[in-house]
Amino acid sequence: MPKLDLIHNAVKSALIKDGWSITDDPYIIQYRKTVLYADLGAERPIATERNGQKLVVEVKSFIGPSKIQDLKETLGHTTSTATF
Repeated sequence: MPKLDLIHNAVKSALIKDGWSITDDPYIIQYRKTVLYADLGAERPIATERNGQKLVVEVKSFIGPSKIQDLKETLGHTTSTATF
């Protein structure tokens, strides 16, 4: 399982304060033999007659010297030719 981001607990607390219920910590995505992890799964009921809203959250801090490099690494780009 991946290491938690520095702001993981702050994001989790903010979701709870906004009315979301944390359903998964981490949220596991499995397809055939591949397993991926997102940081949080959450849901919020919107009405008794309707389905609730669901949310999957991936938390990332950009704390390195280059925010562009942090973004590229987060998105998985390995070359300097990425266009944003």
